[in-house]
Amino acid sequence: MRVLCSITGSASHGRAALPLVRALAAAGHDLLVVTGEKPAAVFDGEGVRVAGVYTDITEQGMRLLLEGKLPIPREFSRFAPDLWAALACGPQVLGAYEQLLPLAEEFRPDVILRDGYEFAALLVAEKLGVPQVPAPSGSGQFLDPSWALPMLDDRRREAGLPASGDPLAAYRHGRFDCVPPKYSFAREPAPEAVAYQQPRNVARDEELPSWLDSLPPDKPLVLASLGTGLPGTVLGFLAKAREFNSSIPVYDPAEPLNALVTALSTVDCAAVVSTVGMPLDTSLAGPNVLVVDRFPQPLLLERAALFVTHGGYNSVREAMRAGVPMAVRPMFADQKYNGERVEELGLGTHVSDRAPEAMAAACRALLAEKPGVCARAREELLALPGIEVAVRHLESLA
Repeated sequence: MRVLCSITGSASHGRAALPLVRALAAAGHDLLVVTGEKPAAVFDGEGVRVAGVYTDITEQGMRLLLEGKLPIPREFSRFAPDLWAALACGPQVLGAYEQLLPLAEEFRPDVILRDGYEFAALLVAEKLGVPQVPAPSGSGQFLDPSWALPMLDDRRREAGLPASGDPLAAYRHGRFDCVPPKYSFAREPAPEAVAYQQPRNVARDEELPSWLDSLPPDKPLVLASLGTGLPGTVLGFLAKAREFNSSIPVYDPAEPLNALVTALSTVDCAAVVSTVGMPLDTSLAGPNVLVVDRFPQPLLLERAALFVTHGGYNSVREAMRAGVPMAVRPMFADQKYNGERVEELGLGTHVSDRAPEAMAAACRALLAEKPGVCARAREELLALPGIEVAVRHLESLA
C-alpha cells in the first residue's frame, strides 16, 4: 500500500502523525511524507521519504490577512474560530495544492493520511479519487466543518473541482483519534473516530533527565509547559498585525511564563517549567521552581501530580494517558476551546484569569483533589486497541 502523508503547521503537527507513519512503515507500507521544514525534522531517522516543500500554511494565511485578502475578525482574538478557519482554508491552500498534486501524481498513493488542519491534501484526494483520513489534530477538531465549507468550496472551484456542499466531506473516509468517544474534543457533527491507544512515547530514545533526582521527593511534581507554537509564527504575526490595525491588543511575549513561574513559586510543590524558546525572567523563580529549556514530557507526566499546559491537543492527550489533571492556560488557536473541554470533562481547570494568583489558586485546588476522573480516563484510554487498528483501517480503504 502506498500512503501519502501531508502535514502543515508546526512540528507538533508532525508529532501527532508520527506514530501513524511509524506504524505504517513497520507494517511494510510505502510512505511519502510531504511537509514543511520544521515538521520534516520530526521524521529524521524514521526510514521514510520526506519532501519538505511546504511553506507554513498558517504563515501564508497571516500574510494574506495583513494584505487585506482575508478578513480580520471584528473582535480580534488569538482564539477566534473564524480567524483560524480563514488561516486553514483561505486562498493559500491552492498554492499548497499545486505543490502537492504533482508529487501525488508521481507517487500514485492508494490512500492519503493528512494533518487534520491540512486541506490541500483533501483537494488532492478528491482530484485523484483516493480515500483520505485526518490524523489526530486539535486545530482540525476545533474548526466547525460548516465554517470551513464555503472557503473549501471556493478552493475546489479554483482547483477545477466540483463544489461539495457537504460539511462532512473532510470525514468521508473516517478520522483518527487517541481518545474514546466520550472524551472526544471534536466539534459536532464530526463522526466517531477510529480510536487507538496513544503510544507511551513518541520520540525515540528519550530518557529521564539527571536533574530529576535533585527534586525534593516529598513534594508533588508539577510540570509546566506552554508549548512550542507561540515563539515563532504567531508572535511575529501579532506584532505585524498591530502595525496594520492599532485596535489589536498589545501582546507581551514574556508575560505568560513570568506569570506562571510567579504562581508556582507560591505553591507547595516541586515545579519544573519548560521555556521552549519563550522569554522568561528567571529571577522570578522561587527555590521550588526549576527552569529548563525542554523536558521529556510523556516520561515525566507518569511521575507528575499536575500538568500546567497551554492546552495543545498533543499535550492534552499525553496528560490524559498519564492520568494527570491539567491547569490549562491557553495561548492561541484551539487551546481555549480545549481548555474549556478539559474542564467540562472534569480533567482539570481552564484558567482564563491571567493573574499569577489565579493560576496559583487553580494549582492548589487541583493538587488537593483526590484521583478520580483523570484516573478513570487513563484506564479507558489504555483500554483502546493498539495503533494497528488505524493501519487496518487505511488498508481496508486502499
